[in-house]
Amino acid sequence: MASSVTASDSVVQECIRTIRMLAVDAVEAAQSGHPGAPMGCAEIAFALFTEMMRHDPRDPNWIDRDRFILSNGHASMLLYSMLHLCGYDVSLDEIRRFRQWGSKTPGHPERHDTPGVEMTTGPLGQGFAHGVGMAVAAKMCGARFTTDDFAPISHRIYAIVSDGDLMEGVASEAASLAGTLGLGNLVYIYDDNRITIDGSTDLAFTEDVEKRFEAYGWHTLRVDGHDVEAVANAIRTAADETERPSLVIARTHIGHGSPGKQDTAEAHGAPLGAEEVAATKAAIGWPEEPTFLVPDTVRAHFEDRMTSVRATHDDWAGRFESWREKHPELRASLDSFVEGSLPIDLEVQLLDFVEANAKDKEATRASCGAILQRAAELVPNLVGGSADLAGSNKTMIKDGGPIGPGSGHEGLAAFAGRSIHYGVREHAMAAIVNGMALHGTMRGIAATFLIFSDYMRPSIRLAALMNLPSIYVFSHDSFYLGEDGPTHQPIEQLASLRAIPNVDVWRPADSVEMAVAWAVAIRSDGGPCCLVTTRQGLPKLARRDDFTADAVKHGAYAICEPSDFSAGSDDADLVFVATGSEVSLAIDSAKRLTEEDGRRVRVVSMPSVDRFLALDESERESIVPRGVACVAIEAAATYGWREVVGDGALVIGLDRFGASAPAGVLAEKFGFTPDAVVTRVREWLA
Repeated sequence: MASSVTASDSVVQECIRTIRMLAVDAVEAAQSGHPGAPMGCAEIAFALFTEMMRHDPRDPNWIDRDRFILSNGHASMLLYSMLHLCGYDVSLDEIRRFRQWGSKTPGHPERHDTPGVEMTTGPLGQGFAHGVGMAVAAKMCGARFTTDDFAPISHRIYAIVSDGDLMEGVASEAASLAGTLGLGNLVYIYDDNRITIDGSTDLAFTEDVEKRFEAYGWHTLRVDGHDVEAVANAIRTAADETERPSLVIARTHIGHGSPGKQDTAEAHGAPLGAEEVAATKAAIGWPEEPTFLVPDTVRAHFEDRMTSVRATHDDWAGRFESWREKHPELRASLDSFVEGSLPIDLEVQLLDFVEANAKDKEATRASCGAILQRAAELVPNLVGGSADLAGSNKTMIKDGGPIGPGSGHEGLAAFAGRSIHYGVREHAMAAIVNGMALHGTMRGIAATFLIFSDYMRPSIRLAALMNLPSIYVFSHDSFYLGEDGPTHQPIEQLASLRAIPNVDVWRPADSVEMAVAWAVAIRSDGGPCCLVTTRQGLPKLARRDDFTADAVKHGAYAICEPSDFSAGSDDADLVFVATGSEVSLAIDSAKRLTEEDGRRVRVVSMPSVDRFLALDESERESIVPRGVACVAIEAAATYGWREVVGDGALVIGLDRFGASAPAGVLAEKFGFTPDAVVTRVREWLA
């Protein structure tokens, strides 16, 4: 693309003033928002969208487009202004409706609301970390599909990041891994305006950012963020660096052009005010009326630049078609990655694998890992990964090899593997897996102990908000972890994860339920799945002759009826509901109550509380009937179970922290043995 940026060019300066004042006018009209950062980053955004990025407003989903993330999502009007001026489906009327109900211009960028927005941002540091995931996915695709004649996936990931982003721990974790992996397709521009909500960054952030990122292994540059030509040249230099991620440190002034509020915290998170808006427009030579002004010269300039951008896409499309004809097998594979194609009989194949490899007793973390290996054979774009716990949670794909330094390769070849060593970086790991899902090609897995899901929660919430099919595997799911003690024994984590809307939490009782859970997670096209697994071995469960995998997909099903314990009818007078490792405990307890007390007991396995609660009332009633005595058992906090089984039920759980002792001892002390359960039920029924 030929360069059009000259700092002295009056049309370029008029474009930059337009970007600034669209943001100012929108925030003023809404009486809400953040004008300072858009005013300070106008030159950066202009250079990115008109000079450096490969994108096409006609086709926002072009697979080889450069991705742009506004990590400091509070500066959303900067992005909306650029999308409007570039010709995306963001009209001037939508700019006028900034932050209003149903608009395409919400307060922070929302992926599902606005064409051209690559991810939902707002929580600082998350955009930074998700972009690393996008870059990993792009590299992994490049390693699989680049040939001597063409590279169909060769784009870069760009982002604007702020002081706040760089202060957040998730960004530090992600930056460290990006440097280790040598993500040369990553270019971030740091908006170094030295102001936060509380005032100067000197209050709390005095580190040398350049030296910090050099220590991470990044390529760094410094530039005057208001010299548009220098900014464009710096970004171009960063893009030419292919072995290291790049950070362009752009010194800017928040609220640039505002006579009374430039370089002040007041410009950060509130409208300038009518008087200051008028003073700002006068100072930069901008008419007070009309508001939301886009001069014809500016429209013409952007149209000219987008013509050049579209030509780049058209050239790529022609070369891509030639590549597709020459490489039909690669073409079919890439199509399947992008389209998310899966075997029609995925569930059947996973269940057949389980049946052929069934063990009398097995931890679900072990069956989870074994099923993953089979799933990886069936789904080539499924990639594993763990936060330094691969041996414990069994999520490394054995035949794929690792990416990065452990691969034994250099350059693009280092990304041909299928396993990611995240190191002890749970926070970044969850964001990176989300970024891979956002990229739209690779399906990533993030794995750690359930207790450390707390480190991942902000990214899990964003995955739910963005409808991303991320897969999180959490092993060591209860106090049965044993000797490591209460710091590692999850209590409230299951309830906490289930409380997040649009997150599907699975706690399978054995390998059969685990196979179905894997199939559901892989097939998910809206919202993440959490697969929660045991450390301790669990027995192989017997099922009724009428059992089908669809029963598991409903989230709950009767694994035992009264007739399974005696010759009587299936008219139950007691229902046990349990998840995971407690299903076998419920079955053993039900058998005792049948044999010793003559009870007629149904046992319900509920691998997904979320799915059960999503059923209509009649379906729920058919599984857990109201009016029948009900006992719920789960080795975790009881919070949330009343919604499942009703206020009159007995809920056996653990509403205290664990302790350090062997798992069998803890089961006795905490009341999770058949003797203890039977005693509690008898006392409750008496």
